[in-house]
This record gives sequence, structure tokens and C-alpha cells, in this order.
Amino acid sequence: MSEPVYTTAEIRAIEQFALSQAKPAYLMEKAGLAAAQIIRDQVLKGPHRNILILAGPGNNGGDAFVAARYLKEWGNRVTVVFAAQPERQPHDAAQARQAWLAIGGEIVPDIPNDGQNWDAIVDGLFGIGLDPSRQRAIEDPYRRWIDAVNSIRIPVVALDIPSGLGSDDGCIYGTAIRASLTVTFIGLKAGLYTHFGPEYCGRIILCHLDIAPASIAEPHIWLLDQCHALSSLPPRRCANSHKGSYGNVAILGGSNGMIGAALLAGRAALHLGAGRVYLGLLADPAPTVDLVQPELMLRPPASLLALHPLNCLIVGPGLGQSELALSWLDQALNSAATVILDADALNLIARHAVLRKKLGQRMAATILTPHPAEAARLLSTDTATVQHDRMTAAYQIAQQFHCHVVLKGAGSICCFPDGSHYLNTSGNPGLSTAGTGDVLTGMIGALIAQGLHANQALLLAVFLHGTAADRWVSRHDGPVGMTASEIIPEARTILNQWIYREA
Repeated sequence: MSEPVYTTAEIRAIEQFALSQAKPAYLMEKAGLAAAQIIRDQVLKGPHRNILILAGPGNNGGDAFVAARYLKEWGNRVTVVFAAQPERQPHDAAQARQAWLAIGGEIVPDIPNDGQNWDAIVDGLFGIGLDPSRQRAIEDPYRRWIDAVNSIRIPVVALDIPSGLGSDDGCIYGTAIRASLTVTFIGLKAGLYTHFGPEYCGRIILCHLDIAPASIAEPHIWLLDQCHALSSLPPRRCANSHKGSYGNVAILGGSNGMIGAALLAGRAALHLGAGRVYLGLLADPAPTVDLVQPELMLRPPASLLALHPLNCLIVGPGLGQSELALSWLDQALNSAATVILDADALNLIARHAVLRKKLGQRMAATILTPHPAEAARLLSTDTATVQHDRMTAAYQIAQQFHCHVVLKGAGSICCFPDGSHYLNTSGNPGLSTAGTGDVLTGMIGALIAQGLHANQALLLAVFLHGTAADRWVSRHDGPVGMTASEIIPEARTILNQWIYREA
């Protein structure tokens, strides 16, 4: 199983249960020790280092004081910055501060400006203390400290979650620590993996602290990683097979000026293993052959809807929002096949109540693949609202339309009608280019054609899509200039490696 992810409220409930079973200070001691060991072994990599530790006013600051104590006892030079009122500290954090002072540790009220060269900085300001119900922009002196840390090019370790980053939503509240490593406690937090999380957290190490969170709070959010992706692979191909063995995909779209979107989706479906791929192009005049990929079968749109058998119908790549597009989408929603809706198909649904109702009443599986702006239109809100709470937005779309949904973006979120969420861990900024969504749609369709259920195909395609982009980046020293069509051969290679990895 992949690792479960928890909301702030769930983590707090787990903490309270754990505290009821052991001395509260013991949990803080374990967290600080675990962090100190990781900092010593994976960041400092040697004795007698200079370490700057920022301790906040709450329990995250208590964790920082514990870590400081151990790092000092191991022979490092540790400077702790603490500006809160000691009498307002929680009891356990106050005890941790006293234990730091008892071994001769010193506290300074501001980051020293003496030109000292630090080997590492530890962020123990807030953790999940900025909970969703009370989040507001960080104020001075903490804002000034965070901005100062972000201007220094040395390893920065965040305790639990980078200060200023929303633990549920991945939003930035005024400013946030840019960590190179985040040591998170008890369970993973959603904000580490979506929106700004992947940019601000760096590498993530989870310390369970001998707590089994899944035994206390039943998870409904999971990481979408390679472990999970490999559990949903299509079967190996056998010698006694033919093109009909691997299913049929039809793609409806490609209006004037946007034929390329449909072609990208079709090529992705073909290269990811669909037996037959049909394209119904709305352009007038429409090409009758794809000279780059002549295996694609270009047909009039009407013939697509009459295909039998049909495993998957994709509507949206390059569709446009004309009356003709609206008519074809309305007819496509009658299909008994699994339907994937992307791009302008989503925009048309957002504009027409009749289509929204029809979509919600479909009996066959439906997959929606919105980016944040399309999600905002579906939910009659704005993009900022969607991005402020991506988890909720994905859930609302899944519930409203009784569909499987991937809300694309940094840390794409897959959500199913049963309320389960999956946070994707693959991908990079190179995907921020035209056509990558069309490629993803074609990949999902290919996997459905090969027999995967809608939820399996969605999760595997989303992770594989990002992994293919990561593989491309590793071969080209960076994401600049990656194109959508270059993802397709990478994805094909990786999928074959995964399927035949034991051969």
C-alpha cells in the first residue's frame, strides 16, 4: 500500500490519542530526537558544525528546542533564535526550552548579523500551527526571519512542514520557508504534496514516532507513487492476441485551428497500447490521414458514436465551443462506454445546465480532467478559490458529477465518487506547456481500452505521465523546452519496463 495522508484535524486527533497513551513530553522528545538524528546523518555529515535554529511560540518550537539540545550534545555549535513570550508557551514546549537552557544553551531574540557562516538552518517556527481555521499571513519578526533564511543558500530543514505553508492546502500565508528537507511527524500532510508544497518542501522524510496513525484515524487520502501505480498495470500481451484484444478508443475533437490537440491524444492512446484508435475531427475541411501516425483512423464524428464495441470515448481535445461541438458532446454523453471529458468539453458542461444534469445521471464511468480554471468554471467560482483548497474542489467535482476526477497542477489530485483522494508525486514544471493534458487524456483512454477500471486507469496514467516527464528532464538536464509529443515515447518505454520488469 502507498502511504496515507492526513488532514490537520486528523493529525491533531491522532496526536491527542497518542498523548493519552504516553507522557506528552515523551512525544516531543521523540520528535526532536528523530529530527536531530536526520540532520546529523543526512545534512551535516560531520561533527562540529554551525547550526541556526528558529524556534516558534508553540509545540513546533518545542520540537526545535529538543533537536537543538541533542545537536549541541553531539558537539555542534547551535544558535537558537526565540522571540516569543516564554510564559505563553505550551507546557511541553516550555519544558523543552528549560532543558535547552539547563545544558548551557543560549537563546537570542533575533538572527545574528555577525557574518557567521551556518552549515544548516532548522525551521521550527510553526509546523501545522497555522491550521486552516485560523490561518493568516505571517507577521514580523517571523516574516523577516523567513525571508532572511530564504536568501541564504545553505541546507534548510523544516520540522513537520515549512513554516508559512498550509498543511491542508499547500497555500502560502504571506511567506514561507523554502526547505531543502522536511522532516514530518506521525503522518504525511496533504499540503506537502499539492499546490506550493512540492516547491517549498524539498525532500520529505516521515517519522512515525512509533505511532500507527491508520489504526487511529481511517485514511481517505493516499500518495500516488510508483508502488501504487505498479499495482494497476495492464496485463502482459500474449502471443495468441489481435488488435481487438486491446480495445478501441475514440476521440472527438479537433476543430479548426486545434487539430493538433486531438492528434496528440490519439498518438498517446496508440503508443500506450490501445488496439485501435479512431479520431472524429470537427475541422472543416478535416484531414483524412495523420501522415506522422497513419495508424490512426480518421473518421467523420457521426461514425465514432456508432462504433461497436467501444471501450472509451474521449471528448474535448481541440473541441471548441461552437454549436456543433455542443451537439456532439450532448450525443457523446449518451454513450455506454467510459467517457473522458477534457478541455472544451468541460467548458461546455460548465455553461449548460442540461449537460451538467445529463453528466450526473450517466450510468457508465466518467472521468473529468480539469486544470484549475476549468475546475473553477465547473464549480461556478474562480481559479483562486479552487487553488486555495484543491482537495475540496476535486471532491466537489467528483460528488457533483458522480465522476472520477483529476485536478491537474503541481501535485495533481485524483478524487473518486467514494471520497478517496490520491496526491500525485511525479511530474515537473516542464509539463507546463501546450498539449500535455491532451497526452494525459489519450494515455488514460489507452489503459481503459486494455481492461483497466476507470479509477485504475486514471491513477496509473497520471503517475506515468509525470514519470515520463521526469525521465525526459533527467536526460536533458532540465525541464525547459520539453514538448507534449516528447512525453509519449518516454511513457511507452516506462510502461513496457514496468509490465515486463520481472521478465
